[in-house]
Amino acid sequence: MVVKNVKLNLKEITHNVFVAGNYIFTKSRYLPHYGEKKLNDLREWIPSRSKLASMLLEYRIEFDAEWKCLYLGAASGTTVSHLSDILDKGVIYAVEYSAKPFKKLLELAEERKNIIPLLKDASKPEEYSGIVELVDFLYQDVSQKNQVEIFLKNVDFFLKKGGSAIIMVKARSIDSTAEPEEIYEKVLEELRKKVKVIKYGELRHHKDHIFVHCIKH
Repeated sequence: MVVKNVKLNLKEITHNVFVAGNYIFTKSRYLPHYGEKKLNDLREWIPSRSKLASMLLEYRIEFDAEWKCLYLGAASGTTVSHLSDILDKGVIYAVEYSAKPFKKLLELAEERKNIIPLLKDASKPEEYSGIVELVDFLYQDVSQKNQVEIFLKNVDFFLKKGGSAIIMVKARSIDSTAEPEEIYEKVLEELRKKVKVIKYGELRHHKDHIFVHCIKH
């Protein structure tokens, strides 16, 4: 495969996810969703547009095609669309609070039947507890001061025991005056009280962010 005159030697790192150097793709039968390139059956996954893509270039996680996923902070569906490619035999409950990006998410869900869009507040999981079942994977990308509290509350409600979860920690959303490293230490301390932290690290394409990969005890 050639991208911008660069020949790529693709390697599949998990189901329907391929990398070559700094490039990452998902195998997909769908058209582009947000202006990304489509190369045969592969969709370009732009790391600067998706924290999960940036994370996967540095750190591997195994996805199961049949996983049930709860996605908090789905926005217009950029990362959701790629997760839909990966979990092609599963289901994604995509929670978004803002009406404007939710319209784009709805359009995506009309095309892809494994996405269930929910116009809900992620800080109030009890409001969608009658819709969302227990899930295998929980992913959160929420820009709020209490993002860790929101994450743990949803883990308690919806994540299966032994289930995998990733939170994208946004230091400046938690405290714009403190040093990011100080915030990360506090976040990790808080998370470890409730879940097993497997791995964490900085996101090369996103300043003042880290990912934290956890397992529910």
